[in-house]
Amino acid sequence: MPAIIKVNNLSKKFKKINAVDGLSFTVQEGDVYGFLGQNGAGKSTTIRMLLTLVKPTAGDISIFGKNLFTHRGEILKDIGAIIEKPDLYKYLTAFENLALFAKISGIKAEKSFLMDHLKMVELDERAHDKVHTFSQGMKQRLGIAVALVHNPKLIILDEPTNGLDPQGIADMRTLILKLSRQMGKTILVSSHLLSEIELVANKMLIIHKGRKMIEGKVAELLDPSKSVVYIETLNDEKARQVIIESSWQRYLQPGAKGILLKMDKEQIPVLISYLSQLDIGILAVKPTHSLEDYFISLTTPNNYVESSAN
Repeated sequence: MPAIIKVNNLSKKFKKINAVDGLSFTVQEGDVYGFLGQNGAGKSTTIRMLLTLVKPTAGDISIFGKNLFTHRGEILKDIGAIIEKPDLYKYLTAFENLALFAKISGIKAEKSFLMDHLKMVELDERAHDKVHTFSQGMKQRLGIAVALVHNPKLIILDEPTNGLDPQGIADMRTLILKLSRQMGKTILVSSHLLSEIELVANKMLIIHKGRKMIEGKVAELLDPSKSVVYIETLNDEKARQVIIESSWQRYLQPGAKGILLKMDKEQIPVLISYLSQLDIGILAVKPTHSLEDYFISLTTPNNYVESSAN
């Protein structure tokens, strides 16, 4: 599959704060790519850079195989996005909002075309109701209809379930899956909820304090038979090199800060023995039962992994 988004060593610094720090990842055509991290991890800043709303301090972004900053207009016309809450005219109806945004996009839309879009997000029966009467979930779904009105190749959703009740979250999940499976859209969706990403994404990336921590296929990362293991040594650089040059390399998680491996629990003592025989001083070993345990430990203030890795 061709790469739709390719980010290389992307950074954004606000005064003394590194909001995004050397981030690299690739989203391929057809992916529902989960962009996971706690609030303040750098997700929204990264998305704003993808949409040219924020200028990077360093790094490269290509979308649809083209440099974002030299082909900005050409690229953005094929992207639909919602950042935080959708911008809608609350005293216009759903239909009037959609018609207005279609006109802004230069689309001469027939009534049937607009109604099909509203039906897709299950708002056709509320087409002529004013938006201020809508729940937050309905506004989010209308925002997606607006984002899709120009038939983009790529959809970017920033925390689309924020502020929604359980039914609204379920509706949003169903809509994302419909966009992917029935319409063949490539979707980048950010969230701080691993449980939601697990249900919709085929690949995901976890970031923390602007840095990539772990990335991969959801089915592999959430394999219940595996443990995510964090190892702290007296010389992490040497230990990492020893692992890379051995058969243990296949368990090493690329892009993670520190030494992070994913393996069967029974293999952990074997690895520790191997490192010890090579005079690698082991300070601590932290196995977790699942990626969710790791995510919580990683992104909770004053957690063990964070303090060890710094």
